[in-house]
Amino acid sequence: MTAKITVAALQQMKRDGNKSVGVVAWDTPIARIADKAGVDFISVGDSVGVNLWGHDDPLQVTMDEMLICCKAVRRGATRALVSCDVPYGPVQESPEAAVRAAKRLMREGGADMVKLDAAADYPDAVRAVVKTGIPVFAQFGLTPQTAAKHGIPYSAQNSAGARATPEMTAKLVEEAKLLEACGACALDFTNSGPVVGAAVVKAVSIPVIGGFGGGPWLDGRVRLAITAIGYGEKWLGSKVDTYTNTANAALDAFTALIADARAGRQIKG
Repeated sequence: MTAKITVAALQQMKRDGNKSVGVVAWDTPIARIADKAGVDFISVGDSVGVNLWGHDDPLQVTMDEMLICCKAVRRGATRALVSCDVPYGPVQESPEAAVRAAKRLMREGGADMVKLDAAADYPDAVRAVVKTGIPVFAQFGLTPQTAAKHGIPYSAQNSAGARATPEMTAKLVEEAKLLEACGACALDFTNSGPVVGAAVVKAVSIPVIGGFGGGPWLDGRVRLAITAIGYGEKWLGSKVDTYTNTANAALDAFTALIADARAGRQIKG
């Protein structure tokens, strides 16, 4: 078996010029498959609320719900590093609350590191969590919440790079350097774009990883597992390019199951 991925190994990949790859997952079966495939890390994201449970937004996800997902992924991952999001609330409340939440995710959830969203707005929380010895995956960049701060109308089609200005590039580089100075072990750069993303990668020594709005200009990529496999109702009949379409396959399978059962035939499996 290939050696377990650690934070140090992830950082060494940047120094060696090797790209890291992760998926966002919330359950044991997908974690096992991703781990077997060889991903470097699995991110247990608060996006589970919107993508799996039907919440209106990720802010509704609770600490107890994140712990359930983190435990499930931990059971499935033996090689990949496991990162878990601190949900909305503790980081915004106080550095002390952020530390308590991070400790629970590590101790009870089995996480290897924790992700703090909008971390550039809460550097004291980053410092406090790092001080306890917990690795912090610090998220920053262009989100619906931060777009206004940079004076950019946000849409699902816009990335920081699409509207990059020298001022915005300088600001985001400054935020990245701040998070590195606070002790973050890696950065999750949301909506980086090729201009700002490349500038940030060059400015810091820790891995800069991105999902939506990221690209090959970053040190690593992370993708929602359900997007990579085309899982979910929105993928039915979709022409969007993905690695497979589980939704179409599931629809076909359920249709065949119904036909067999109603015709009195033996059900497969």
